Amino acid sequence: MHMNSAPHLLTEDRPEYERLLDDALRHAHERPELAAVGERLNAVQLRTMALAAVALITATAAVEYEQYVKARDDLRADPDRDRDAADDGFGQSGAGIGAVVTVLAPMLAGTAAAIFLLVGYLLKLLEPPPAFARTMIGAGWFFAAATAAAIFVAAVGLLITALRNGSTSLAAREADEELPDDVARAKEAWRHALLERGIVPFLRDALTEPAGPVIPAPHRPAGRLPKIGYSRPDFAGPDEGPAAAPRPRYSSPDFTSPDFGGPEHELD
Repeated sequence: MHMNSAPHLLTEDRPEYERLLDDALRHAHERPELAAVGERLNAVQLRTMALAAVALITATAAVEYEQYVKARDDLRADPDRDRDAADDGFGQSGAGIGAVVTVLAPMLAGTAAAIFLLVGYLLKLLEPPPAFARTMIGAGWFFAAATAAAIFVAAVGLLITALRNGSTSLAAREADEELPDDVARAKEAWRHALLERGIVPFLRDALTEPAGPVIPAPHRPAGRLPKIGYSRPDFAGPDEGPAAAPRPRYSSPDFTSPDFGGPEHELD
């Protein structure tokens, strides 16, 4: 497919492209075709080149990207798209009530324990002490024990919630909601095509091309993908590796005259 017919990468999908690129560079040692990362071009240089060639790289997965964008737009235009989220909200509200109770229980029990113990011991100082002073002290210690138990339960609950949320966030691909199956499949198809047909071949060809200065983005040829980001033959200097051309000779027949010779040619 031609680059002109490829859909432009939307701003909201640019982070996904960068994540795929970073993952490919991070795990380059697992791919034999990218094993040369760091020998001539390091990961930073390759990332810069791939970001500059984002239009041509994403064009390799244009069909999958178009299907993904269409599925996502259909989801956003569907008025019933939040129905499942609303159903899940009831479960989340129940969990929210449990969290509130977990937080409030230690506070209420601790307050009651302090009041009962304070009043009970103050009454016990009277002569003679009231009969219910001992009862209030006992109730105070009961609420103190309940406070300790509530704090322990709250700590365990927070730990479990943190572990659950941490494992879930690593696998989540969307920040606010879980994608329906059709949108998730379209997105995964685009990501796979972009990685295998665009990013990895671009990095592989960048590593196998001859060394040379990077062509600035506005002057990059619009031909096939492997030539994007690499120097043309006339850009290579004489000092750029063993494959570089030999230094040109500067002398020519026009310059060999007595006036330009060495000391042995000086006039008497």
